[in-house]
Amino acid sequence: MVRERPWPSRRSRPGILPCIVFTGLGIIVLVSLVVLIFWLVVRPKALEYTVDDARVYGFNLTASHALNATFDLTLRSYNRNHRVSVYYDFMEVTVWYDDQMVAFTEVAPFYQRRRNVTTLDVIAAATSTPLLGSVEKSLKHDRSAGKVGLEVRVRARIRLKVGVVKTKHYTLRVYCAPVLVSFSATPTFDRVYCDVDI
Repeated sequence: MVRERPWPSRRSRPGILPCIVFTGLGIIVLVSLVVLIFWLVVRPKALEYTVDDARVYGFNLTASHALNATFDLTLRSYNRNHRVSVYYDFMEVTVWYDDQMVAFTEVAPFYQRRRNVTTLDVIAAATSTPLLGSVEKSLKHDRSAGKVGLEVRVRARIRLKVGVVKTKHYTLRVYCAPVLVSFSATPTFDRVYCDVDI
């Protein structure tokens, strides 16, 4: 009597799709972890900004309720980091009064090395800038008083560099207030320390 032996059942192999999914998730987690560690270790907590001087020229409130003025600002950027240098790919400086932007300008891209102080001479112009009624009234009062209190804001797109590694773009925001600008012919100015946020 001949017995037929059953063929051994083939084990089903796991599909390739789950392997791809798990590998992809692993890579994402690993990259996220590396970025997080990099940011915690080298984040530019030591970037400092101050307004070292501020003057105003050609200040004129027109009959059509507009402002003409040139704001001459000296900004000081201090990178205290020992390991991190900074690429400034875009920078915009604006001047505000009573929550209204009255002047702006852009700064050319630049590279800031480690432990470096960079001085930025910025000219922000107000050219026939329409004013709210309350802003115009307050500016007239401050002009008569001989001094105006402004807020200087900086917004920049930056990349950090450690060794040969460069990060993605981050947005740097700087807030400087109050920046007291005198209308005197021989003005004095007290340095203003700014808040920096990335």
